[in-house]
Amino acid sequence: MTKTDPAPRNKYLKGATGDWEVVIGMEVHAQVTSQAKLFSGAATAFGAEPNEHVSLVDAAMPGMLPVINEECIRQAIRTGLGLKAQINLRSVFDRKNYFYPDLPQGYQISQYKSPIVGEGVVEIDTPDGAVRVGIERVHLEQDAGKSLHGQQSGVSLVDLNRSGVALMEIVSKPDLRSSEDAKAYVSKLRTILRYLGTCDGDMEKGNLRADVNVSVRRPGEPFGTRCEIKNVNSIRFIGQAVEVEARRQIEIIEDGGTIDQETRLFDPDRSETRSMRSKEEAHDYRYFPDPDLLPVEVSQAEVDELARHLPELPDEKTARFVRDYGLTVYDAGQLVAERETADFFEAVVKGGERPRDAKMTANWIINDLFGRLNKEGTPLASSPVSAGQLGAILDLMSAGTISGKIAKELFDLVWTEGGDPHRLVEERGLKQVTDTGAIGKLVDEIVAKNPDKVAQAKEKPAVVGWFVGQVMKSSGGKANPQAVNDLLKAKLGL
Repeated sequence: MTKTDPAPRNKYLKGATGDWEVVIGMEVHAQVTSQAKLFSGAATAFGAEPNEHVSLVDAAMPGMLPVINEECIRQAIRTGLGLKAQINLRSVFDRKNYFYPDLPQGYQISQYKSPIVGEGVVEIDTPDGAVRVGIERVHLEQDAGKSLHGQQSGVSLVDLNRSGVALMEIVSKPDLRSSEDAKAYVSKLRTILRYLGTCDGDMEKGNLRADVNVSVRRPGEPFGTRCEIKNVNSIRFIGQAVEVEARRQIEIIEDGGTIDQETRLFDPDRSETRSMRSKEEAHDYRYFPDPDLLPVEVSQAEVDELARHLPELPDEKTARFVRDYGLTVYDAGQLVAERETADFFEAVVKGGERPRDAKMTANWIINDLFGRLNKEGTPLASSPVSAGQLGAILDLMSAGTISGKIAKELFDLVWTEGGDPHRLVEERGLKQVTDTGAIGKLVDEIVAKNPDKVAQAKEKPAVVGWFVGQVMKSSGGKANPQAVNDLLKAKLGL
């Protein structure tokens, strides 16, 4: 990784002998969204029986030659464009030589000196402000298979379903300075990939995983010796792995020891990292151009055509939501974090006869809808309340047909029973009472029953809130709150 050195951001860890700065670089492996593998026509679908999706090329049968999947090339270019990176019109596939039982060729087809994507940038939001994280490169490579170790039989088996699946390795520069930075970076990267449709980002299936490089140093000193934590498969674990490994290195150095450059494994159950092997360098892999594959050459016109069809990406969408809808940066960020959420928001805002209030819509989606979805573990795609139904609830509330309290009751009804909100309001008698005569009678009754509170209200006008609550309770929450407030103030002479 290029040793850039951004300005410190006051994220030091305290050791026994003073402050330490954590330096983090990431190598994120993202499975390319493609129906077929990188060099064969075998399927990439998840969940198949062992060795069901394996071609002769994937199994490295003698005489079988790889053929590049053009869709994977396009997806890598689109990813590079989304990362504002340099697209290399000529790239080369190399053989990375090492031996594992689940690597049938005895080498991995990857890219080294001539990757398909060069330097780019990802901007993340941190408590200290926006941070630009440099992208060193993005290269394509084939995944290895999977070794299955029998706990009882003592026999190890190999599943080659993943062998040959296309991966993009996205290598950052060491610009991250904390576990929170690392989590924010991977979250943002995953969001960008999902918007682009180049990787689904499903970490539970192994479709996005990270190798985390961690070192520590005294502030202002040269970079320390780094250790690589392999195959961390959740954003939460990435944060934990950084914290644990940084503390381990600090303790060793403060005790007079030195850090060995090595590859380590994070064990979340024990909250520790364990040594796997000494860290290999590039020369250990004996890279050389794969003789079975010609260099990949694309034209600038092809790159420009892909760029023209890119979707609106998260940063641009956030800026538009703030500019056009008057949302706060925080609310816009919450809505934009997932593309389907942003689409849902705009479907509500734009789905009525006239545009709906964007701030009110955002509040309902972020607080009420997200809250219920999270509580019940339901994804937005399966939400019982559609964009059209939520929009209808907001219309009823804006028109004064129902109060805010009744709107929440109506939301719950639609969630549990479904149906048209307008029809439910009619059938269940949920309309807001706006008749000042009827509300006035309730006000008179409450005031007459509580002379002591009336006296308090004369001294402390804020006590009128208690009267409002009592009137709303008597009306079953159906009285218009503004009318109640106005009538009470007139009645009490406030």
